[in-house]
Amino acid sequence: MVEDFKIRDSDWDPFYPFHSTHSDSLLEITDSFDLKLSSPIQQVLTCYADNTNNTNSVIDLLFLPSNSIEIDNYHILPELQYSLDHTSLTVTHCVTRL
Repeated sequence: MVEDFKIRDSDWDPFYPFHSTHSDSLLEITDSFDLKLSSPIQQVLTCYADNTNNTNSVIDLLFLPSNSIEIDNYHILPELQYSLDHTSLTVTHCVTRL
């Protein structure tokens, strides 16, 4: 599951110093579906502000099945922006362990 969750949190954005209670809710919901927040191989920003009043951030998140071998093994490709302000999160393939 990949989405722009619009939740800034220090748990996934090393450039953001605060924790959000919304992130706790999100993690509870994804856990109920046996999904785990995956971390990219190299942490980079995923959303780039289109004006100077906002800051760049990490709000696009990837959740994979908890038994996936790709957990913490994906790339963020800032050079492939599909929209004006978001990067591409890319998993080559997703395999789960039985």
